Amino acid sequence: MTAATTLDSWIAFRKPNPQARLRLFCFPYAGSSAAIFRTWPHHLPAYVEVCPVEFPGRGTRLIEAPFTQLTPLVQALAPALGPLLNKPFALFGHSLGALIGFELARQLRRQFDVQPVRLLVSAAPAPQTPPRHRPIHAVPDGEFLEELRRLNGTPGEVLKHAELMRIMLPILRADFAVYETYAYSHESPFTCCISGFGGVQDHRVNRDDLDGWREQTTASFSLRMLPGDHFFLNTDQQILLQVLSQELHREG
Repeated sequence: MTAATTLDSWIAFRKPNPQARLRLFCFPYAGSSAAIFRTWPHHLPAYVEVCPVEFPGRGTRLIEAPFTQLTPLVQALAPALGPLLNKPFALFGHSLGALIGFELARQLRRQFDVQPVRLLVSAAPAPQTPPRHRPIHAVPDGEFLEELRRLNGTPGEVLKHAELMRIMLPILRADFAVYETYAYSHESPFTCCISGFGGVQDHRVNRDDLDGWREQTTASFSLRMLPGDHFFLNTDQQILLQVLSQELHREG
């Protein structure tokens, strides 16, 4: 497999922008795909090239087996992104995507001695925060579906669609396994700025959880609480994109 093919498989809906001064790699939440970022280029500054990351097992990579552990995922992803690291870049991730973005940034620092100009983390506790919720990736289907209903991230009509859920359940279980088997290890903080975003009605990730991200940088840390629950990325996307534009303006 060539480097170009590898890159094309990991990045979906990218519109190359030779005039871009900054690339923004975007990482979706559990069970989601790069498609949630498809319209973002229309709402962010023109100098930002949006690069939605597509994980195996969904979207254009539906026939591929999904990862169930975080370390192998970022070890595969880091070299694939190499051709796009020739410009300043930022990383944005929501929920599970934030954790993946964080560990990818560490992998890029170790492997290529590069780091993002800004790490943007959304609806995710700081990685050193001890887990408060019991693991669910291996519980029976009925219990797993009930937990998905409670989290309110999967539309009710999807949960009721048996055929669709047969496709979705292995992806969701794999993503929850990535998150729930993660073990934090200490490394030096980043020297780039970190921006955190949370939902004021998010009962799963609170302000203190988000505030812990400041320990992961020696530069500045900012935290913005936005309307909505854990999935404000979808329900209040316009507000989030406005704030992201302001944050990226500092780097562009």
